[in-house]
Amino acid sequence: MSQKAERPVLSGQRIKTRKRDEREKYDPTGFRDAVIAGLEKTEGDLEQISKYLDSAGNKLDYRRYGEVLFDILIAGGLLVPGGSISQDGEKPRTNYCIFEASEDMDTLHNHEQVFIKLMRRYKYLEKMFEEEMKKVLVFIKGFTPSERTKLARMTALWIINGAVPPNVLLVLNNEHLIKDGIALEFLIELFVTFKQEKGIAYLVQALKKGGIESKLMDFFPPNKRTEEYLKQVFLEKELSEIIKLHKAQASQEAKRELQQTLLDDFHDEKAHSEITADLKEFAQKYNIPEHEVIVILWSTVMSLGEWNKKEELVTDQAVRHLKPYCPLLQAFATTDRSELSLILKVQEFCYENMNFMKAFQKIILLFYKTEVLSEKIILKWYKEAHSSKGKMHFLEQMRKFVEWLQSAEEESESEDEKPQNGE
Repeated sequence: MSQKAERPVLSGQRIKTRKRDEREKYDPTGFRDAVIAGLEKTEGDLEQISKYLDSAGNKLDYRRYGEVLFDILIAGGLLVPGGSISQDGEKPRTNYCIFEASEDMDTLHNHEQVFIKLMRRYKYLEKMFEEEMKKVLVFIKGFTPSERTKLARMTALWIINGAVPPNVLLVLNNEHLIKDGIALEFLIELFVTFKQEKGIAYLVQALKKGGIESKLMDFFPPNKRTEEYLKQVFLEKELSEIIKLHKAQASQEAKRELQQTLLDDFHDEKAHSEITADLKEFAQKYNIPEHEVIVILWSTVMSLGEWNKKEELVTDQAVRHLKPYCPLLQAFATTDRSELSLILKVQEFCYENMNFMKAFQKIILLFYKTEVLSEKIILKWYKEAHSSKGKMHFLEQMRKFVEWLQSAEEESESEDEKPQNGE
């Protein structure tokens, strides 16, 4: 049997690689050197720096080294973990950066323009800048007090102009930044700058948007986390609106916790007397007024119902469901304001849950019979204190009952006016 002859093989054969398959070595130091060399030629003229950065993007790889570029513009060189500058190379740092600038706001506004123009020209740098700021803010302990002040002021400007979102500040919720008061000091400087530049209302809005309003106390050193100290710190800096924001948020959290306590008590089938005691103790501890407790109580009780989708059946179902809870509601309807808050909440609930539109009158009648609501407050609601939500519908529903109440009131008054025996 004949064998096939082997094919000749070319010795020294070279397989040519395509250029796009070649991986370029990552060289942040080389990139830094090129940028610093260009910045030095501008002699610190910010207009010239902007022009240089604009043109350099055509030659230097900003897509790959964007965060390195921002390190240089903020700190003057390559930032390494801990916040120090890498000392590799002959010229590791430039003075033409934010950290070497003056602290006054006019100068910082001029530096802000450098960043705005750069990111307007190279849009892909916007996302990279957000990531850069999350890194830089973690390093603030390694910066000098003056550098932290400038960075706080610049960060306020960047949040105002939309270069970074306010939630980047959440990275300051870091144990090693909090315990020495560095995170708090940084935030206060930022808040003060923000208020001066844009006003307190815009600052409050930004804190809400960034999810910081509920975490203000977390930025205080553990041994200083008291309401009194928080109040003192913000009052000294004329930031009283931040105190109000904190109190409102703390109140919201307390209300959520109150609702959860209530649900747990219902699921544990506690006696109403025990539930009342629990709620009163909690409300007193967290300073939640009765008129707010009764609204939470109503919402929680209604959340326990599995409601029929048929409008003609849901009214009777609602009355049956609410009846056992009337003594509990009565315990928190001891003031005119509490009663009125409850009626308005019932009106709002029935308006927003269309199947309950015809149930309103029956619910109010139940509360009247069980002495949760008084005649005086029902009449006040009808005459002047009702909500605009479904106003005409609910007033018409209540008309006959209110007429009956008024006639009963008139009869009672005329009885009082009759002379008594012996007079």
